[in-house]
Amino acid sequence: MRAHLIVAAALLVGHATAFQLPFNIPFLSNSHGSVSSIDSLSVENPPNKIAIIGAGAGGSSAAFWIAKAKQRFGLDVEVDVYEKSNYIGGRSTVVYPYDNKELQPVELGASIFVEDNKNLWRAIEEFDLEKIDFGKDDSVMGLWDGSQILLTTGGKGFYTGWLDTVKVAWRYGFSAHRRAKATVQSMIDTYLTLYAPSAPRFSNITTLAEELDWTPILAQTAAEYLDTKGINRQYTRELVDALTRVNYGQNVDAIHALEGMCSMAADGASSVKGGNFQLFEEFVKRSNASVSLETAVTALKHDEASGAWLVSTADSRQAYRAVILAAPFHSANISLFPEALAESFPEQPYVRLHVTLLSTPAPSPNSAYFGLGAHSAPTTLLTTANAVREGTGAEPEFNSLTYHGKVRAADGEPWAGEAGEEWVVKIFSKKRLTDDWLENMFGKVGWVLRKEWDAYPVLPPTTSFAPIKVTEGLYYVNAFEPFISTMETETIAARNVVDLLLHDEFGAAICPIKLVEEIDIEEHTVVLEDGEEAEVYDVKVDVEQVPVEEKDPKSFVLGWDC
Repeated sequence: MRAHLIVAAALLVGHATAFQLPFNIPFLSNSHGSVSSIDSLSVENPPNKIAIIGAGAGGSSAAFWIAKAKQRFGLDVEVDVYEKSNYIGGRSTVVYPYDNKELQPVELGASIFVEDNKNLWRAIEEFDLEKIDFGKDDSVMGLWDGSQILLTTGGKGFYTGWLDTVKVAWRYGFSAHRRAKATVQSMIDTYLTLYAPSAPRFSNITTLAEELDWTPILAQTAAEYLDTKGINRQYTRELVDALTRVNYGQNVDAIHALEGMCSMAADGASSVKGGNFQLFEEFVKRSNASVSLETAVTALKHDEASGAWLVSTADSRQAYRAVILAAPFHSANISLFPEALAESFPEQPYVRLHVTLLSTPAPSPNSAYFGLGAHSAPTTLLTTANAVREGTGAEPEFNSLTYHGKVRAADGEPWAGEAGEEWVVKIFSKKRLTDDWLENMFGKVGWVLRKEWDAYPVLPPTTSFAPIKVTEGLYYVNAFEPFISTMETETIAARNVVDLLLHDEFGAAICPIKLVEEIDIEEHTVVLEDGEEAEVYDVKVDVEQVPVEEKDPKSFVLGWDC
């Protein structure tokens, strides 16, 4: 006889010894006040404070996830966020045409996300922000290889969608797009398990990749992997190449396949009206953390006697129970003590990107530049480096060129300058575009803003990653970045880091936990020494911890719903 029992235990709410700090910390400050002396800390009871370094997508959401745990567990812990710039949002920031705040802002950095980015999508709803959908206009997209436009899609007309399908099929074969879409959807289905109640708590990226069966994908370039899926080589090296270049500034035969497929998963792209940075401001605001802007952390020192971490800035030193580093280590310029800890962080190069934002009265780029004669040039131009691979041409002078609608006043009405109404244009390039180049491309140019920055990590095939838990009390959100680098995945990485930290330091979690015991009972008969028979039961117990689920599994988002 065999019996199978499932026993669900009551909620486990882990409480750790804590003390109430005798003061309130403001949402925003420029200083942390007096310096804490490490000598005053008790070995048994380091301060119940967590430091977060960086207020981008990862750092701001880490503060938010800690706040969720505080609400659910009654944890008595304070959070301080350090940010070396003068704003919250990291690479998600906006600028104003002509530096005029009476005009609508333009995204300078991270611009879009999709519905499968469940944390940001949910945050828009919870924070009552307004979403702007992309791809709803009649713009024409052109694929430029540096000497000719290979393909155009979009535009006005009842048959536009059908014609686009025919164009793609004619150039790349009828199965190319269908196979590519199926390959990407398989990746998305796996990715969505990171929001499920059973999503793994991972201590290193290598293990996560193995659990998701993504190690082979990470070990190949996007071009190599898509070739194994039988996808037309020209489709990959032209169309997919254009997507990896616009999204990550890297070619399809250089970037690893997982990130390459992320570039292909942009259907239904959206952004927040007024700027995506508002999401991250709301994360911090709702966390009730203290935030110090324009405050660079210069050193982190671990005190072995107390277990505390000393966080030093130019004018203060604070003691913390744990530290979350939510910024790239090698660009943060932080001294680590013990110094050997710095060896835990492998070098991570970044793509140096030139962003050019401008306004122009020209409704489209110079058609002569693209060899189009009297025909208008597309207002969205993506590029491929395939001519370089094949030895038939030079690399395009830019990665992408996109018209982002008209310059508008804050109320949404078109704004007119001296030359009349103007359009906003954003260009990504590897090199600085000169004024002469811009004048040749657009004729008259009004406002121009140039920004050069480390926009994306360089993402070659790899199966080696920085540690998430560097040592006791020190956690690294950006270990996730060489795996997948997006605004959304920074929030997933931060959720995981916070969950690890809470488990290690407080015996808690972001979500209340229930124990599920799976008990296998196997009965068999044995013969005793006196010849009598007896029934013996072998009992095996497998205990699994899972977050408490309160919503429909289809809409469940781990961290929000539990």
